[in-house]
Amino acid sequence: MNTLFPQSTQLLSRAHYPVIVVGGGQAGLSISHCLQQQGIEHIVFEKNRVAHSWRNDRWDTFCLVTPNWQCRLPDFPYQGDDPQGFMLKDQIAEYVEAFARKIAPPIVEGVGVQHVVRGKSGRLEVTTSAGQFSTDHIVVATGGYDIPIVPAYAASLPAHIKQIHSVDYRNPQALPEGEVLVVGSGQSGVQIMEDLHLAGRKVHLCVGPAPRSPRMYRGREATEWLMDMGYYELTVDRHPLGEKAREKTNHYMTGRDGGHEIDLRKFALEGVKLYGSMADIHGSRLEFLPDLTQNLDDADEVYVSIRRDIDKYIAAQGLDAPEEAPFEKVWAPAADPLALDCDAAGITTIIWAIGFRPDYRWIELPAFDGRGNPKYTRGVSPVPGLYFLGLPWLHTWGSGRFLGVAEDAAHLAGVIAGRLATGESGPAAEAAVA
Repeated sequence: MNTLFPQSTQLLSRAHYPVIVVGGGQAGLSISHCLQQQGIEHIVFEKNRVAHSWRNDRWDTFCLVTPNWQCRLPDFPYQGDDPQGFMLKDQIAEYVEAFARKIAPPIVEGVGVQHVVRGKSGRLEVTTSAGQFSTDHIVVATGGYDIPIVPAYAASLPAHIKQIHSVDYRNPQALPEGEVLVVGSGQSGVQIMEDLHLAGRKVHLCVGPAPRSPRMYRGREATEWLMDMGYYELTVDRHPLGEKAREKTNHYMTGRDGGHEIDLRKFALEGVKLYGSMADIHGSRLEFLPDLTQNLDDADEVYVSIRRDIDKYIAAQGLDAPEEAPFEKVWAPAADPLALDCDAAGITTIIWAIGFRPDYRWIELPAFDGRGNPKYTRGVSPVPGLYFLGLPWLHTWGSGRFLGVAEDAAHLAGVIAGRLATGESGPAAEAAVA
């Protein structure tokens, strides 16, 4: 493996560390930096290499959805010449690698963590591909995007129809000739749809309940307005949905070609065929829920509500910003389609873009709810010594992004430092440093 930090025999020669960090992406590197600032000994295990997922698990034209100025890893903000732009995947990887080089973390690449259990001594016993270790505190910074979601009924598709998950999509040329159905209208789904459409492929899209956002509005990037309005500082405990906010799909738009919003109705006018949510598959016959009209309307309502909130902020602050015409629908389905035959339509490929689910089976601790999701408060698990970092809405909207991970990492490092100082690893120690 061509690693950024060759394996260190010295790091692996120790059997115990006060802190072990699992995952060497932006979250794991951020907590490593904060632990170093606290003078806390630790080791970071990364099963691949730094920035692996950015380089290897994205399609060729992938870019950030949020502007470069939102890249704010701890003490390492974006310093390029295009803060309003959107980094491509290799540029993102280079940014993360540059951060790693700067902080020089005690990281071992190519080592996966396989099991975590509570030992008889009370310490956490950590089994890795490089051997056995123990720790008092473990930070799980693996991201939670472990298992690509593909519905069970996908097995009903005939073999001559190729199906892949969005994580395996690279470019239109790599797909068989013929028309393509993309299932899912979250950020990945709509961007892959646009990638195929711009390449001249005939595209079909299953539209789910994902919301959409303006890109530019009243003379500014919408994310700049939202930043000024405090949206990114909203904590999950103050969110109207509470912890259910973690289950919401992100708003779709794109950073492609300088960034623009995505109105699926306009793509329909350009020939993209839209359907509602996928309901079932019987051979080459696909069935859909009758929710296309509702899903388009709901996405537009979120879009318009963001514009309304910006309007209110501009008025309240007495700002001078150019007016914009009200939103108008440019297309609507005559009826919600309920079925489609792939063979009759010429569809030769289906791309599943309906997300991922985490896989925490390697953590054998009572730290999860009945659906396998971790339980925590601002990343601190009720299980002593266990922490999570880098997950969406871990604390704020930016927690799962480059924007908010630094603040979350600093908080967890402070909690851990307080617990190490007192010899505690339970909730009482968190209260002492809160």
